[in-house]
Amino acid sequence: MRIIRDYTFVAETDRGASAAIGNFDGVHLGHQSVIDLARNAGDAIGAPLGVMTFEPHPRQYFAPDAPPFRLMSREARAHRLQKLGVERLYELNFNAALAGLSPRGFAHDVIHKGLGLRHVVVGADFCFGKGRAGNAQDLQSFGEEMGFGVTIATLLEGDTGEVSSTAIRNALAEGRPRDAAAMLGHWHRIDGKVIGGEQRGRQLGYPTANMSIDGLHPPHFGVYAVLVDVLDGPHKGSYHGAASIGVRPMFNGERPNLETFIFDFSGDLYGTELSVGLVEFLRGEEKFDSLEALIAQMDADCTRARDILGAL
Repeated sequence: MRIIRDYTFVAETDRGASAAIGNFDGVHLGHQSVIDLARNAGDAIGAPLGVMTFEPHPRQYFAPDAPPFRLMSREARAHRLQKLGVERLYELNFNAALAGLSPRGFAHDVIHKGLGLRHVVVGADFCFGKGRAGNAQDLQSFGEEMGFGVTIATLLEGDTGEVSSTAIRNALAEGRPRDAAAMLGHWHRIDGKVIGGEQRGRQLGYPTANMSIDGLHPPHFGVYAVLVDVLDGPHKGSYHGAASIGVRPMFNGERPNLETFIFDFSGDLYGTELSVGLVEFLRGEEKFDSLEALIAQMDADCTRARDILGAL
């Protein structure tokens, strides 16, 4: 998959795709249905499959001090899109110039002239251009005028209602990772590098791989049964484990992070890329009366996590 970040300097081989347009935070089932429509349209006209998205997320650009809301980092999103067979990722720099384009300017300068897209697919609720002044029907009109096809995808409904990034955030915030997974079409994953910690877990007999969750929407704080993929290095592979997300009240922590204990594992993971999939919420964060009580609870957490993951 090739990643293109500037629509004004595009190699000829990167032009002419059939592309789904959106933010694709989480790459949930609704996003995947839009991408499938772009794939089918591209197959019909002999065009490669593309996705157009924006970095930073427009919401982050316009409200930089708002609480973290993203379900995945740009790297995790790109990894997921590559798995879906996307050939061209137009990850456009969202800046003042792009934000200031009128709907017509966006259609002409970005879609038609800049990227030369032959077909685009958007959701029924798609808005674009300065002040979100353009809608999906406006884009269809511009497509007819400028010579690119437009498909408007209907919003996907799941068993619990509309599939959306907001509904997934709500499920995670309430400690319902299986409900989130039903909308995502995959386990919700937190990807990132293993960073140095205070090594308290090692002292307790539970060495953990520590990861930052800065910039991400935090799931409900507590302990989870997790699936762990080590993405690089000598220990590359898939494992089971138990993870804690939160501020570590037992040790007066303040900055939330993710700490994962990998079952039956021995090795150095510092600097390694991990992907941790949340399967089931086990319990909330607690402050115990003693380290012995904490260790006894961790023993019970790991036993329960092993049973849950073994049944998958």
